[in-house]
Amino acid sequence: MDSFQSIILEVLRRKENKEIPFVPIGFHQFAPTREELLIKRMFESCAFKSGMSCVLGFALGGAFGLFTAGIDPMSTMTTETPTTKMVLKEMKVRTLSYGKNFALVGAMFAGTECTLESIRGKTELLNGTLSGAIVGGVLGLRAGLQAGVFGAVGFALFSTAIDYYLRH
Repeated sequence: MDSFQSIILEVLRRKENKEIPFVPIGFHQFAPTREELLIKRMFESCAFKSGMSCVLGFALGGAFGLFTAGIDPMSTMTTETPTTKMVLKEMKVRTLSYGKNFALVGAMFAGTECTLESIRGKTELLNGTLSGAIVGGVLGLRAGLQAGVFGAVGFALFSTAIDYYLRH
């Protein structure tokens, strides 16, 4: 309590002398160490963001694949009665397929957005829109030019809507 009283008395004394009072507020912050700066830079790098999006995309895609295989396990099976082994094989195939697709899209989108953000020097809604158009166009081009244009427009609109929703 003595320290608090001395601060108050110092403020009052300076006020009488028409000085600007200084009141220490908050916690003392130490300068970050070299290791902390290194870790911070690593987490903010485009490679880390792309890799993390790839891993999380694989996990999310695997969950969706498992869910859809659980709802409709007969989609790629023949007309014979399914055995447990056949159902588990179908679940594995669909889980891996969805996981790989989500991982690829996540890594491409995160890498493109981070690169655009680094080049442009701004963090704004347009980065997500542009990277959505680039990734959607590249993925759609595998099926032709028209599919590439529709993929670019669709992915750009979708990523803009999601980014806008998450920012507001």
